[in-house]
Amino acid sequence: MSSSPEARVYLSEGFRWDEQRAYLFDIDGTLLRHRDRVHVDAFHESVREVMGRELVLDGVTLAGNTDPGILRDAFARASIEDSVWRPHREDVLKAMCARVAARRGELLPTIMPGVEAVLAHLEGKGALLGVATGNLEQIGWLKIENAGLRPWFRFGGFCDRFEARAEMIAHAAEQARAIVATTEPDLPRSAGTVCVVGDTPFDVESARANGLPTIAVATGRYSFEELMEHEPAACASTLEALLQASDITVRAAEHAS
Repeated sequence: MSSSPEARVYLSEGFRWDEQRAYLFDIDGTLLRHRDRVHVDAFHESVREVMGRELVLDGVTLAGNTDPGILRDAFARASIEDSVWRPHREDVLKAMCARVAARRGELLPTIMPGVEAVLAHLEGKGALLGVATGNLEQIGWLKIENAGLRPWFRFGGFCDRFEARAEMIAHAAEQARAIVATTEPDLPRSAGTVCVVGDTPFDVESARANGLPTIAVATGRYSFEELMEHEPAACASTLEALLQASDITVRAAEHAS
């Protein structure tokens, strides 16, 4: 995460960040940060329980990955063939969910700056809000609920069936379009943009693979500069900075008129 307290915002020309039809929010690093090891411990404990093996996560990309993708990458680094671990995949993932649920009271979430204000702002503009995360569904919702953010979100896209983040984003975006179609049946299915909000280059690239814009926020492991290298539609040091910059722009426009 960037150590600079400076508020920074970039908006690509013509992109209206708060006028998209639906938004898909990543959880870890975007909505929340956790001051605990409950989720990480669940990887180690579940592999040990189900397979009798020790899992090594050193050198494995965690931020922006999916839970099944983390398992895949860890086993690949350990030179363990797919035929050895994949038969146990579902049992390991199920055990992970059970272990996180059992330690729910130990989860220590911190909500990122400006999250609730931005959610309120977007909801006030009639946008559909959902999550799209590399977390397993049960774990993702537990994190959201523990932080008190569950009422904001109508639906979620999770990684239970998707190792690739781009596939999870595609599924979440299709859910968003389906919900919009039921609430606005006269709106063409292709109308209205689904926007991804995330804190890693993987969010940006996965959104781009699906033809979707991204609002990138430097509240995770990647700096503003690192995120900008991937050319998101918008980039901000925090969601709070994004909202404040928009307020200043609106006030300036009102003053000019």
